[in-house]
Amino acid sequence: MDQYSVQLNGIFQALADPTRRAVLARLGSGPASISDLAEPFDMALPSFMKHIHFLEGSGLIQTRKQGRVRTCVLEKQQFAAVDAWLSAQRSLWEGRTDRLEKFVTKAQAAKAQAKGD
Repeated sequence: MDQYSVQLNGIFQALADPTRRAVLARLGSGPASISDLAEPFDMALPSFMKHIHFLEGSGLIQTRKQGRVRTCVLEKQQFAAVDAWLSAQRSLWEGRTDRLEKFVTKAQAAKAQAKGD
């Protein structure tokens, strides 16, 4: 498995969890402290920190400590890898559906022509 696949696997695994997606959505508005991010969730801080560490390990966020406050920020370049993969998949599937549409259209036209004979 190449490094790109390993990177994508980590990112998609991070995105698979609703708590982590909510954290990322919140960070889309700007940096936030761990305590601010943890506030809406009904879980102990050590459990929440596992989500933060997972997001940081996948490269989707970065944490910085200033004094006693740890702040999280999005690492937007990681989302470019997801966008590139999704674009490639979109192109692949659009090509396939376009070919299927042509096939079905030709088959319907041939059937209609056979009935007209």
